[in-house]
Amino acid sequence: MNNTPSKNESREKLEIELGEQLNALISASHALNVRSAAKFDSSLQPAAFHIVRWLYSYGPTNAATLAESTAMDRSSVSRLVKQLQALGYVSREASPNDGREIVLTLTEHGQQKIIEALKEKESVFFERISDWKDEELHDFTQMLKHFNGYNRRMRT
Repeated sequence: MNNTPSKNESREKLEIELGEQLNALISASHALNVRSAAKFDSSLQPAAFHIVRWLYSYGPTNAATLAESTAMDRSSVSRLVKQLQALGYVSREASPNDGREIVLTLTEHGQQKIIEALKEKESVFFERISDWKDEELHDFTQMLKHFNGYNRRMRT
């Protein structure tokens, strides 16, 4: 009887191991997001931090785009934006292109707070890669780009 695992069994084991490692990464990232959200402002839900993080990364936008981009419903985004605005983290202004549209923007105070919160999050990940060789970091980055479909998006 042949005890050598078939190619499909070997591949399945590798895929399961990959899934376990991706789950560990997602779980660690989620835990860091929750900690970063609390550092940003412990009175807010982590979902509000997600909105601030998105605005910091991508810039001013309207509520509909923000809701779609963060996978939240519009009513939740509206409620969270009102809280963020009341705390001085987000401003609402008429769009310079269309005065009827409202654009949401991080205030300077919001930008300062998000930078402080992200420094702690980044330090955890940077610590994990601090002893990696440049080549390892480059290879890992390229594999993540490939996994995330970055190469496909650039070609289309």
